[in-house]
Amino acid sequence: MNSDDLALALRLADAAGAAIRPLFRGQWTEERKADRSFVTEADRAAEAAMRALIESHAPSDGIIGEEYGTRNEGAGRQWVLDPIDGTTSFMAGRPIFGTLIALLQDGWPVLGVIDQPIAGERWVGRIGEGTTFNGKPVRTRPCRELSDAVLGTTTPHQFAGNDVDAFMGVAKAVAERKIIYGGDCYNYGLVASGHVDLVIEANLKLHDFAALVPVVEGAGGTMSDWQGNPLDAQSDGRVIALGDPARLDDVLEAMG
Repeated sequence: MNSDDLALALRLADAAGAAIRPLFRGQWTEERKADRSFVTEADRAAEAAMRALIESHAPSDGIIGEEYGTRNEGAGRQWVLDPIDGTTSFMAGRPIFGTLIALLQDGWPVLGVIDQPIAGERWVGRIGEGTTFNGKPVRTRPCRELSDAVLGTTTPHQFAGNDVDAFMGVAKAVAERKIIYGGDCYNYGLVASGHVDLVIEANLKLHDFAALVPVVEGAGGTMSDWQGNPLDAQSDGRVIALGDPARLDDVLEAMG
């Protein structure tokens, strides 16, 4: 990874935002995919714009995109794209969705961007470098006790079976009025900036979490699966994002 990779990632975010902004709270088409999730023309336009740039400027790199699939599958370097993480929020006119851009090297996230194109908010994280928010360094905050934590998750409906008990174990350990619902990738940016302490989610795909890892960890936090293992392309989609790594054992214990 080099400065050219960062420059390309920022161009991708700019291109996605330019495709999304004219449609936000406007007129757009939508449909349901095979998994019953929604996709809009904004999702597709943003991903198409990003893919065109990668194919032009880094043609040997792979692409893993939510809407248009995989290109150059065997490449050691893979760009992972989620044009709108939080499509439901986009459709509802809520500016808490985001474009996610990650660069994987041999399956490990080494660069990540969370871009909120309506508010003009952008988190950028690189392995070995500090995370920035709109170009300025940010840090996670310390959390002395799990009971002090602000816990976020997009929706409780993502949990099923034993996952419900695991999440509720943590929810019971934090203060009742410090649980926030909704937010998708935006919550992870708030962890990096020191406003939220903990995010727990399940059933995420690679394009949902790859970009988040360098952002949270570059700000001093940690991301792992529900066993405390680092996240890579083979992770099962159960994720923990924690601003204060010292609380990880407490979280895992609360999850049972």
